[in-house]
Amino acid sequence: MMELIRRTVGVLFLAMVLVTPGLAQAQTTSNGPYYATPAWDQKLDCTTMATCPRFIVLLNWSSAAVLDRETGLVWEQSPSASTFTWDIAQIHCNSLNAGNRGGWRLPTIQELRSLVDGDPANTSSPRLPPGHPFSSNVQSSGYWSATTDATNASLAWGMFIVFGNVFTSSKSSIDFAWCVRGGHGVDPQ
Repeated sequence: MMELIRRTVGVLFLAMVLVTPGLAQAQTTSNGPYYATPAWDQKLDCTTMATCPRFIVLLNWSSAAVLDRETGLVWEQSPSASTFTWDIAQIHCNSLNAGNRGGWRLPTIQELRSLVDGDPANTSSPRLPPGHPFSSNVQSSGYWSATTDATNASLAWGMFIVFGNVFTSSKSSIDFAWCVRGGHGVDPQ
């Protein structure tokens, strides 16, 4: 009897593996492969939107989300132009339904910082990689992260997109929120 159960489970598992791959493929604005194995030690350079292998606008999410193939994170294509206190920014992201998907959150400070182009020759404002697909309403001002300051729980880390400068600020201050999906979430500092 146990052998029959094992064989049945094995056949069901094999059937799931053979049927599922077609469902997992995403439509994008770029030809495949769509998903690189994300690794924080890789660098996918962008020079123009047409030659940028790093960012993929997800068409099957109504173009409301962008896959960052370098980190494996999915970002809002058009972050909110509203400002929030830190608590309300958390609520905003946790309640977001972009691309008909929930599961959004504030990024950690490291995740947020990964969007900034470190090339000193890039003088664009905001300081995003050339060829990025994000909307024009990305602000040059401060954005909240989910990371609380380890030395003072009333402060949280944020970042100015202009130069990639990080800062700590009172959680009652007002800043922007750029929501993300995936990753590991908040890392205590």
